[in-house]
Amino acid sequence: MALRKSNEGLVAAPIVKRKLSDHVLDRLKAMITSGEYPPGHALPSERELMASYGVGRPAIREAMQALANMGLITIKHGERARVRPLSAKAAVGQIDLVAQLMLSASPTMLENLKDARRFFERGMVREAAQKADSADIEELGQLVEEQAAVVGDAEAFIAADRRFHGKIAAISRNAIFDAVSEAMLGWLRDHQVEPSATIAQRRLALQAHAAIVNSIKARDPDGAEAALLRYLDQSDA
Repeated sequence: MALRKSNEGLVAAPIVKRKLSDHVLDRLKAMITSGEYPPGHALPSERELMASYGVGRPAIREAMQALANMGLITIKHGERARVRPLSAKAAVGQIDLVAQLMLSASPTMLENLKDARRFFERGMVREAAQKADSADIEELGQLVEEQAAVVGDAEAFIAADRRFHGKIAAISRNAIFDAVSEAMLGWLRDHQVEPSATIAQRRLALQAHAAIVNSIKARDPDGAEAALLRYLDQSDA
C-alpha cells in the first residue's frame, strides 16, 4: 500500500500496477507527439521494439493497436506501422464510430445532429458571404449546375448536395470547420431518410441553393442565412 495525504493526515491508498503495454504506449506516443517520429515515418519493427523495451510481443501489439485507435499510426499487414499525418479530419474521424453508434441507438440523437447542423451551417454560410472570392463563387455556381443536371437521379443529386454544402464550409479556410462539416454530412447521410426524395423537393432545394449563391455573391450574410434556412426547413435535413 502507498501513503497519500488527506485532511486527516497520511492514509493508505492502493498502488495500481500498470500494464507493460501502457508503458510502451506512453513512450511511443511521446516520441510521435514530440516529432522524433514525424508523419510518414515508419516505426521500428515489433522485434526491434521488443528488444528496446524488454517486453514481449503481446505488449508491443497492444500498444501499437492503441496508437492506431488514437489515429496516430496506420497498421498494414506485412508492413511496418507508420505515423499518420496529423490533421483536423483525422482528429474528427476518431469520434466517427462513437457517433455512428449513438445515432443508431437513439432517434433523439439524430434530431440533435440536425439541430447542430442547422446552427453550424448558419455560421458557415454567413462566413462564406464575407470571405468567398470570385473562384469560390464560380465553383458554387458550377455545383448548383451539376445538381440541376442530375435532378432526376436522387442518389447523384444528394451527392452533389453534399459537395455544395462542403464547399460552403471550405470557404471559411478553417480546417476544423471543413472537417466538422464533412463528418456531420456523412452522419446525416448514413442515419436518416434522405431529403429531396421527390423531384419537386429537389427543385426546391435547387432554388434555395441558387439563392444562397446569389446572396454570397452579393456579400449579403442575412440573405444567405435566410436561403439556407429555407432549404433546411424544406428538406428537414
